[in-house]
Parts: sequence; structure tokens; C-alpha cells
Amino acid sequence: MPSSVIASMAYEPQRGRLAIRFASGAAYVYEGVPEETWRKFQAAASKGRYFAAEIRDRYPFRKLAA
Repeated sequence: MPSSVIASMAYEPQRGRLAIRFASGAAYVYEGVPEETWRKFQAAASKGRYFAAEIRDRYPFRKLAA
């Protein structure tokens, strides 16, 4: 999963919960993300662009403690 913006990501399908750790070290959890969105995110050529267009500002989120 090479990305200059996203260091890691994980998805819990039963809860629709997407966890993302950014290259900056900040980590967030996004709630209510459909599995189809997760699959497209995984397949995206640019994870950062897909995140900005399809996930950021579309789902409730919370920042995780460092």
C-alpha cells in the first residue's frame, strides 16, 4: 500500500469503521464507511486523492490519541 500521505489503514466491516494513520503520525477513525467505499479505497491508485475526494468530510470521525 504505497502512499506518501497514508501510512496504514484498516477496516472493520461489521461496524463500517475505517482507521487511518497518516504519514504525519496522526490517526483517525471514520464511522459508517460502506464496504464498497473501503474496497475502492484499497484499489485506488492514489490513496491520498481518494481519501480527500470520497472519505474526508463525508463521514463522522474522531482523532485517536498519539
